[in-house]
Amino acid sequence: MKWGKFHCNDKDNRLFLCVVAALLLLTFRTFAEDTKYGVVFSPRLQKAYFEIQKLRLPSARQLIDAERGQQSANAFIPYLDNYADLHYLLISEDKAAYKILAQKEDQRLASVDKLPDNSPYKRFFQAEIRMHWAFAKLKYGNELSGSWEIIKAYRLLEENRKTFPDFLPTQKSLGLLHVLIGSIPDNYLWVAKILGLKGSITMGINELRVVAKEEPFFKQEAELIDLLLHAYTLKLSPAQQNRIRQWPKEQPDNLLLHFFATTVLMKEGKSEEASYYLEEAPSGPMYIDFPFLQYLRGEIRLQKGDYEAAYDHYLLFQKHYHGFNYLKDTNLKLFMCRWLDGKDPEANAFIRKIAGNGSTIVEADQFAQRIAEEYLAGKIGRQQKVLYKARYATDGGYLDTAMDLIQSVNEKSFISITEKAEFNYRKGRILQKSRQDEKSLPYYERAIQLSESSAAGFGAASALQLGYIFMEKSEQKKAALYFKKAMSYKKHEYKNSIDNKARAALTQLGQ
Repeated sequence: MKWGKFHCNDKDNRLFLCVVAALLLLTFRTFAEDTKYGVVFSPRLQKAYFEIQKLRLPSARQLIDAERGQQSANAFIPYLDNYADLHYLLISEDKAAYKILAQKEDQRLASVDKLPDNSPYKRFFQAEIRMHWAFAKLKYGNELSGSWEIIKAYRLLEENRKTFPDFLPTQKSLGLLHVLIGSIPDNYLWVAKILGLKGSITMGINELRVVAKEEPFFKQEAELIDLLLHAYTLKLSPAQQNRIRQWPKEQPDNLLLHFFATTVLMKEGKSEEASYYLEEAPSGPMYIDFPFLQYLRGEIRLQKGDYEAAYDHYLLFQKHYHGFNYLKDTNLKLFMCRWLDGKDPEANAFIRKIAGNGSTIVEADQFAQRIAEEYLAGKIGRQQKVLYKARYATDGGYLDTAMDLIQSVNEKSFISITEKAEFNYRKGRILQKSRQDEKSLPYYERAIQLSESSAAGFGAASALQLGYIFMEKSEQKKAALYFKKAMSYKKHEYKNSIDNKARAALTQLGQ
C-alpha cells in the first residue's frame, strides 16, 4: 500500500466491507432504543463518528452537515461537531481557529442541555464536550480554564454514573480521568482531595476494558485510550504491542491508527518497523492535512544518521506546518543535521533561530531552548557530537551503531560533570536496550552519583530505568526506592513525563 492507494484482492476487500457493515449494523441495533432519549444514532452519523477517528475530517463534516438539515435537534450532532473540532485543533495547532471554535462550546452545551433529564446522554455528552475543550485548552496554553473543564466533566460523569449505573459509555470517560487522577504526583494529591477527585490507574484501566468488551459503539475509542495510556504512562505488554501492529492493517484507511503505530513503535525504539506504518499511512482530500508526518520521517532519518534526508524532511515540515509546538525542536534538529555532519557554519544559522521562534509548552521545545542557550554560551563542544549520535541511534533502536559510537569514548573523554553524567546514562541505556541489564547498572548508578550536583535530568532518567529493571526482577523495594528517587529531582525539562511514569509504576507496585 502507498500513499492514498488501497491494494488488496477482491476477497480481502469483500471481507473488510462485510466486517464494517456488520459493525455498523451491530451499533445501530445497540442504539435503536435511544431515540426516546432525544439522541438518534443514524447510520450516517455513526459513520461520521468513525470517520473522525480515521482523521477523515472533511468526509465526517459532510456527513454531519447532511444529517443536520434533517434532524437539527439531535444532540449527537453537536457532540460530533465538537469531537471533529478537537481532532482538528490538536493536529493543526491553528490559533485563529481555536479562538473561533472555542466560542461554540457554550452553544453546544446548551443544545445538549435540552435533552430530557431521564436521558443518560445528557450529562455524558456535556462531560465529553467539556473534556474535549479541556484537552484543547491545555494544548493551547490555557491551563487554568482547561483544568476547570476537567473538574466539571468529572463531576458530571460521577453524577451520571450514580443516576444511570448501567450506562456503560460513562465508564469510557471516567476511566480516562481515573487514570489521570491516579497518576498525579504525591505533592499535588491534596489538590485532588480538596476538589473531590478520586481515582486510580487500576480502576481506570478496568473501566476502559469493560467498555471495550461490552460496548460496541465506543469499543474502539476505549481500546485506543487504554493503549495510549500504556504507551505513554505505563508499559505496553507484548500482546498490546502486537495489537498496535495489527490494528492499522485491519483498517488501512485509518490515518490515526497508522500515526499511533508509528509514534508508539518509535517510542519503543523500533523506528525501522515504524517507518513501514508511516509510509503506508493513507492520505488524500478526505483526510486532514498532517505535516507532522514529515517531522516523523525526519526523526527516523536523523536516528539512522542519514543527515541530508533528515534535513529535507524537517524543512518540508516547517514549510507546511502552521502550529506553535516543535518549532524550536525542529530548528534544533536542523542544526543537528548540519552539525553532526561536520557542517558547523551552516548549523549555526539554525541554532540562532531557536530563541526567537515557537513556544516552550512541550518538553522537546524546552530541551531545544536549553541546548541553544548552552551551545551559544560555549558550553557544548565538538566532543559531544558522539553523545548526540549515540543518543539518536539508541532512540531509533539502531543499537549496534550506538554501541560502536559509545565505545569509541569513555568518561575521561568529556570535561563537564553534565557530559560525564550523560555518557554514563547513554551507555547504560544502550546496554539495557541490548538486554544486558546487569551491565547497565553501574553506568546508571554512576550517572546518579554525578547528577547530585548538576545534570538532574540524567539522574532522574537513570533512576527511572533502574526502577524498571528491579521491577522486572521482582525486587519491589529497590524498584520503589528508585522510582521515588526519580521523582525527587527538581527542575529539569523531562520532569513531568518522568514523574508521571514513576508515579504510575509506584501505583502498580501498590504504593
